Amino acid sequence: MNILNYTFSSQPVDMATKDVICGVVGSGNLEILVSALDDSEHSKFIINTSVTGFDHIWEAVIKEFVDRYAVGGLQFDINDMGATPAVVSLRLSQAINILEGEAHE
Repeated sequence: MNILNYTFSSQPVDMATKDVICGVVGSGNLEILVSALDDSEHSKFIINTSVTGFDHIWEAVIKEFVDRYAVGGLQFDINDMGATPAVVSLRLSQAINILEGEAHE
């Protein structure tokens, strides 16, 4: 297993933060677990992937996500089974949508 760790500066999240889960671990897919982080000015990403050699792609996809959403104060644990960058972006956006839905309940 290849484990990648990234921390990015980000605007603080402006929604309630309950732990959420999005996606499933399976061939060509991934699971994202989102939890609160004590540091509201940063977001943390821990990626467990079966694929090696794509660290720069992971960093680019996550950087684009962090630039698009205010995710400061959140940790994203990602369990990957060979998902494409498009699936990674989709699952990250879905996780934010779930958080937004939890904030409005």
